[in-house]
Amino acid sequence: MSGLAPALLAAYVGLGLAVGFVAGLLGVGGGLIIVPALIMLLHAQGLAAGMEPQLALGTSLASILFTSLSSVRAHHRHGAVEWSLVRRIAPGILAGTLAGALLAAQVPAFVLKLFFVAFLFYAAFQMWLDFRPAPHRGLPGRAGTTLAGGVIGAVSSWVGIGGGTLSVPFMLWHNVPLHRAIATSAAIGFPIAMAGALGYVLGGWSTPGLPAGSVGFVYLPAFAGIVLGSVLTAPLGALTAHRLPVRPLKRIFALLLLVLALRMVWTF
Repeated sequence: MSGLAPALLAAYVGLGLAVGFVAGLLGVGGGLIIVPALIMLLHAQGLAAGMEPQLALGTSLASILFTSLSSVRAHHRHGAVEWSLVRRIAPGILAGTLAGALLAAQVPAFVLKLFFVAFLFYAAFQMWLDFRPAPHRGLPGRAGTTLAGGVIGAVSSWVGIGGGTLSVPFMLWHNVPLHRAIATSAAIGFPIAMAGALGYVLGGWSTPGLPAGSVGFVYLPAFAGIVLGSVLTAPLGALTAHRLPVRPLKRIFALLLLVLALRMVWTF
């Protein structure tokens, strides 16, 4: 990273600081912020023209590898992770995420941006309404859980997230208590990040025109800055979460997501 401009490295660290704080504050993955911000930064620098979404998605998923580990460790200490469910859903998660990432490496950037913007609107309204589906039934069998994992993984690979926006409602729908759903979602985030990062590395391995410091569609300077920043501020966000009302904060974050979505629409 010796040739990287200090201002650009500072921007990546600043992005990580913001992502870590929001993740700790609201218990959400940082991908919904990382991806649009990275697309804008890469576009402003003229890097990876036409491949900004793939590079942003791959880098986001790689960074979630580290943030999910610390989150899982904390939830595991409280005995809140449903490890039996993690083991059942992991095969579908791994297959769906890897396949989705490999496919995303081949589709036009416009398609990925359109899909991501649609998901941003969905996530913003879900958070604004504080949507929690009413418990309906028990968890499906192994085949149904594997299928659900494949869908969650595939969508997550196209929006660069750890899957919580999808996996938590899925578990709530099937009578998993909220605190255990959140904890289990954090554990599910690791295989999503692992398979997704691997898929974007392989999918972009021989792609010409990527900026120096890229390993496939993972941009190492941004990855390092985001990880460094998020590790510093995630504990502060978690501490703040216990001192402020959560619902107004979620609505503020929902508005931020809407602004990011509209900003991406403006650049189409």
